Amino acid sequence: MIIWLASYPKSGNTLLRSILSSYFFSNNGEFSFENLYKITQFPLLSHLLSVGVDINNEKDTFRNFIKAQEYINKEKGNLKFFKTHSSYAKVYDSDFTNLKNTLGAIHIVRDPRNVVTSLTHHYDYTVDEAIETMINKEQFMAKTDLNAKVFIGSWSFNFNSWRQLKNHSNYLLIKYEDLINKKKTVMLKVLKFLKSLGANIDIDMIKLNRAIKSTEFKNMKIKEQKETFTEAVIDKKTGKRKNFFNLGPKNDWKNNLSDEIRKKIEKEFEKEMLELGYL
Repeated sequence: MIIWLASYPKSGNTLLRSILSSYFFSNNGEFSFENLYKITQFPLLSHLLSVGVDINNEKDTFRNFIKAQEYINKEKGNLKFFKTHSSYAKVYDSDFTNLKNTLGAIHIVRDPRNVVTSLTHHYDYTVDEAIETMINKEQFMAKTDLNAKVFIGSWSFNFNSWRQLKNHSNYLLIKYEDLINKKKTVMLKVLKFLKSLGANIDIDMIKLNRAIKSTEFKNMKIKEQKETFTEAVIDKKTGKRKNFFNLGPKNDWKNNLSDEIRKKIEKEFEKEMLELGYL
């Protein structure tokens, strides 16, 4: 069954995928883009085509997400990790997913004051455009050549939609900041969570340490400079891929945001930021 790696965009999902893919899909724990691509995004258009959905019909697309998941879950064996930026919500009166098709959800969240600056780089937004996107309760992520359209909502809506699973034993919330600063502690928590879901895994500390070491930001940045990372977006001005691994830990809102912008974000998301210990 599916294990969701759920997050609002630019919140650390790629780092989590990188460590998990290095641990589960390599022989020695060393990171590679090839293994990272084994944890794909849902919904891909191919997921929907597999169950006969007309991908040009938006209503049918949203109404068949669960059907596509049922098809995926028919396959026995391997852990089925899927990244998603979708909210856990209804669109066209149809749920994005349900507990019947969800073995577990690892929900990663990031301080919204730092999400803003990551959005500006990734999508060529101004700071104001990034904030408007984050507070837009009707925000969708557009369909691409590979991915179906999904509803993400505002930053707070997206967070709270997955947070509704907090009383279920198959939900784990982790903070991006902890994943950066306490990788081993967080990843041990993740592996123990997967074991609690019934995953037949042994915790190999040597392999985990290698996975953590090989996915340090400086190592990922060097690797991206030497190889093509296909998930990096194309710069509209230059036609070249932007650096996906841009600032990393140096992306600190204290140095990048004006007081006016900071206060606007904190006012908009005060409830969730207090819950998460960001305020």
